[in-house]
Amino acid sequence: MDIRLKKYSHSMTTKLIVFMIMLACFSGVMQAIANLVSVNDGDVGIVFEDNYFFSESYVRESENLISELTRLLGKYKSEENILKGGTINKDDQRMEEQNLFSEFQIDSKSYNPNLSEAENYEKFKVDYADKISELKDQMIKRDLREFHFLLNNIEEVKDPLYYASDGVNVYTNSIMKDKEQFKDYPSYMVFEGYKSDIYPKEIEANKYLNRITMELDEWGTENHAMYVAFPKKFLDSKINEWKEKKVNSTKGFYYLLGFSAGFILSFLYLAFVTGRKSFKDEELRLYAVDKLYIDLNILLCIGLITLWVLILDFLEIPNNLNWVIPITIPFSAACFVLILSMVRHVKNRTLFKHTLIYQIVKGLVQFVRNVYDSGNVGVKTVLIVIGYPLLIALTFFMFPITIGFAAWFALKKVKSFKAIKDGVERIKNGEIQHSIEIGGKGEFANLAANINSITDGLKNAVDNELKSERLKTELITNVSHDIRTPLTSIITYVDLLKKEKDLSKIAEYTEVLDQKSKRLKFLTDDLFEAAKASSGNIPVHLEKIDIESLITQGLGEVSEKIEELNLEFKFNHPNAKVYVTADGKLLWRSIENVLSNIFKYALKGSRVYINIEDLGKDILLTFKNISAYELNISADELMERFKRGDESRSSQGSGLGLSIAKSLIDIQKGKFMIQIDGDLFKSIICIPKHSNE
Repeated sequence: MDIRLKKYSHSMTTKLIVFMIMLACFSGVMQAIANLVSVNDGDVGIVFEDNYFFSESYVRESENLISELTRLLGKYKSEENILKGGTINKDDQRMEEQNLFSEFQIDSKSYNPNLSEAENYEKFKVDYADKISELKDQMIKRDLREFHFLLNNIEEVKDPLYYASDGVNVYTNSIMKDKEQFKDYPSYMVFEGYKSDIYPKEIEANKYLNRITMELDEWGTENHAMYVAFPKKFLDSKINEWKEKKVNSTKGFYYLLGFSAGFILSFLYLAFVTGRKSFKDEELRLYAVDKLYIDLNILLCIGLITLWVLILDFLEIPNNLNWVIPITIPFSAACFVLILSMVRHVKNRTLFKHTLIYQIVKGLVQFVRNVYDSGNVGVKTVLIVIGYPLLIALTFFMFPITIGFAAWFALKKVKSFKAIKDGVERIKNGEIQHSIEIGGKGEFANLAANINSITDGLKNAVDNELKSERLKTELITNVSHDIRTPLTSIITYVDLLKKEKDLSKIAEYTEVLDQKSKRLKFLTDDLFEAAKASSGNIPVHLEKIDIESLITQGLGEVSEKIEELNLEFKFNHPNAKVYVTADGKLLWRSIENVLSNIFKYALKGSRVYINIEDLGKDILLTFKNISAYELNISADELMERFKRGDESRSSQGSGLGLSIAKSLIDIQKGKFMIQIDGDLFKSIICIPKHSNE
């Protein structure tokens, strides 16, 4: 029996069967994850929730309602308040007026650059008097639209019951006004000023409750009150719905654990037996796939995983769960074949030696050694044998002078060394501003200069670290804001869709959901592209590119967008043809990102200048436009990911376009930079000129 086990444990048939089991389990893991994400709108934590009142589902029932009521009473108050201009502050009005002044500077013939800005501003007030008077009306109309949108949302809420008041304005969907009436219900939330009363009390331990309390932190005053009550029928239906989702999620979670255990065991078995025919087999057998270099193997795995993710994303998984297993099986099969190949190289102790990089380095070292062995030693020997006697013969007659010069030279070097030693001791003791003064040139002078620069290097390192930490914090904040905005809208409209019976409203909500989901996909795609571009894992095919034709053709493709924004493009280029050495697709992608940035943030009706300059070895491509937003941040910060010139983040950009463009230009051996001069925004691309040699 033991002999049979040894015979079958390493047979190709057994390995093939276990490999298929591993693929099935891995596909099952992916399917279980997709099912868990699709159930309860991605709330996988429901598996570990013991009580409905501790769940995220409970908070969701009132989160959007409280948020909208807070905005209504905190900002808009009432329609009368909006019509009186109560929602408009001086800063907003001043910003809108400044945008009009920028338009006056560019388009108006009355603008005189020889006059002072104050004098031009007086002319602007006269010429644009009508438009300035209309600014407030436009801002009021915008606030009215948002006000009625929020009002319509809360008016459609039947359950839970609510009452909100700031002492003057009241919004409610019930006849109750007293908080004690709301407390008669099985669950309620009462917020008065800065005080709150929530029932059942265990809700206060709900880790998601801060999503509601955060909305109210800056809202509460003595006159503000908000009551929310959950009727028993409504609460029972939600509890039953939560229990049903918990059952389904728990079942999916157990499926995930089971498939994961099967996958891990089958993979460990294959990793243990691959390359050997028996337990006692000392010789490791490699296959044809093992001839592939390890680094190329890794790149191929990354490519397959990336393509798999892109296909699943394109099919909008987890909306189309039936496609998970058919797509996962072929990709996972290819990946695990490559992974098991790497396992065999680990067992064979050739993981590092079987890399393309190692082979190249090894070849270079061998080449240098061969050159050295082929004659350099002989040359050095000849120099030593001939040169040393000649030196002695030449200096023999002035031997005392040679000794004196050597002593003076040694003393000078000792003094330099002592100065460096004392200076390092002082710097070590905390005098980082101390400068070591060594005259002349040579190794000691260079060493002293390098030590003197250490303090500057330390200061720059600290400054860069602080800047890096700040930018990391802003990145997390910005990406969270950008992704949460469409996600919150999706959650809101899904909740509304669940309760809506009117087909026209359903169609309207579906359209909004489609827009927001596309927006979320756009942000995710841009984030993935930025990561891929910055990692440098993009194939580059350098070729001869006619830069003028590339830009002309590209502008033709976006002509509709140019006409829509009423932008006037001015294209200046040399009379002779200008060619660059670049990857056509990547170069156009970079230029397209710059144009996209212009379309999002350029002042409507303004001019955009594109200049091509021949610098000899390089070609300089410059894009200049007037920003519609006040550029109150530095060019370096604007190049960071998820940074926008629109600090309010109300525009539709992702803040990744310029970062992607820089990464793509860098891998083409070019340079990308931006410059800000007031409201003038410049994007500069420096790309190597094509050489005919």
